Amino acid sequence: MIDEPARLTRLLRDWQRGDADAGAALAAAVHDELRRVAAARLRLERDNHTLQPTALVNEAWLRLVDQRVDWQGRGHFFALAAQAMRRILVDHARRRCSNKRGGNQLVASVDELEDLLPSPMPDERLLAMDEALTRLADIDPRQARVVELRFFAGLSVADTAAALDVSPTTVKREWATARAWLFDAIAPG
Repeated sequence: MIDEPARLTRLLRDWQRGDADAGAALAAAVHDELRRVAAARLRLERDNHTLQPTALVNEAWLRLVDQRVDWQGRGHFFALAAQAMRRILVDHARRRCSNKRGGNQLVASVDELEDLLPSPMPDERLLAMDEALTRLADIDPRQARVVELRFFAGLSVADTAAALDVSPTTVKREWATARAWLFDAIAPG
């Protein structure tokens, strides 16, 4: 029996070559995991968020389908899915903020960024996080990818390591460094 990561890699490559059946099989194979990731990520958003996990997955899938990518495997796919989800959530937050008075203020609370994962993040803080993460990517692309995978996709240290083809120790080190950098970048004053 073929293992799941190898099966997904095969489906990705077949889909890339234009096999519509492989695309349908891939969608079915990753939907539940993408939905789990989306639900976990949306739990970190404000309580009255209008996006639902299924809508986030569907939008991310549509963005992934439109990409012309040389798929490297399961980790690469989920890394790009995390990136798509990040863009969708940031775009959603920008639209909401543009409708509010003072919505362009990107101020984050120091307390809420001490640990990036556990607390809900209002739209303004998500936008501040995205802006800081974009600056971090210019300085250290791997650290930015670690944050994207851990924060936006909710991947474990082990899954992040596999997606980036680095050791779990490297992911832990990069995660700690990136969190400290983001804390400084987003903290008021």
